[in-house]
Amino acid sequence: MRRNSRARLGVSLLLVAGALGLGATPSTAADTPAAPSAIPSPSAYALDAAVERQLGAATAGSYLDAKTGKLVVTVTTDRAEEQARAAGATVRRVARSAAQLDAAMDTLEAEAKITGTSWGVDPRTNRIAVEADSSVSARDMARLEAVAERLGGAVDVQRVPGVFHREVLGGGAIYGGGSRCSAAFNVTKGGARYFVTAGHCTNISANWSASSGGPVVGVREGTSFPTNDYGIVRYTDGSSPAGNVDLYNGSTQDISSAANAVVGQAIKKSGSTTKVTSGTVTAVNVTVNYGDGPVYNMVRTTACSAGGDSGGAHFAGSVALGIHSGSSGCSGTSGSAIHQPVTEALSAYGVTVY
Repeated sequence: MRRNSRARLGVSLLLVAGALGLGATPSTAADTPAAPSAIPSPSAYALDAAVERQLGAATAGSYLDAKTGKLVVTVTTDRAEEQARAAGATVRRVARSAAQLDAAMDTLEAEAKITGTSWGVDPRTNRIAVEADSSVSARDMARLEAVAERLGGAVDVQRVPGVFHREVLGGGAIYGGGSRCSAAFNVTKGGARYFVTAGHCTNISANWSASSGGPVVGVREGTSFPTNDYGIVRYTDGSSPAGNVDLYNGSTQDISSAANAVVGQAIKKSGSTTKVTSGTVTAVNVTVNYGDGPVYNMVRTTACSAGGDSGGAHFAGSVALGIHSGSSGCSGTSGSAIHQPVTEALSAYGVTVY
């Protein structure tokens, strides 16, 4: 069952990989140029959170204007417009309310829950953006399009290359159960140090190492997949890793806060396979129908990724945004990396970035 869509919204680290000296396979995707989008200012993240708390279902979502860099809040009523303007937001009136968009996603959930599909809210178009990968048969595609047709203009369906999959790889960054994943962010609680990663990774093994067959550096303390895709590992090797993310160019990015990603903003992804890639957030409240179960309230981006990047960091400047979950692959410099909002994982485990 789909969770509340309003709850939408890569470890002695530099990601675990950097601090523990973990290697990564070179990839041309790491040279992806920065996306032509902006990073929200701290005040924009704060405004986004404040408006969402205040308006709730009275807003159909917010996004970052590509030209001005300002946060735009979509509304359908005079009252909501007054409240958003009073909070300091730029306001845009749209045709479909949050309730209508939620109802469209409920219909997709009930009638078109097909492996290889994903859908989420794109507030820039005021529609549900649906993607169907190459594994979706012609028959299922016709079924999906028929459901979308009944929903009128509320849903846009697009074919995408590749196949949606969790990006675990057998083989280099954090190792457990014979598989390789990536760490997202180092976190802390009560003086203890942990790292968060993808739940489909922590489902695999309780013990995690910095090298294949190497000594255990951390032990799983929580895991959640499917439905969510996050897990947490406590360092047991006595280390006190830094709270940075590896940029794979000899430098690191300090992480000092966490927030929910905003549609239209620029992000970076750091993972042990494709290293650092760039992209733009294109949808929130995303449902992804993986072959072994759905995940909800994810975020869709255009960053490139590949097997082994699972669990890596999605971030913007010093702000932690998400835990890499999967994608349908990468075509040239355009990808489809999906992340689990990190704020949900931090709240679930009572931990903070540092």
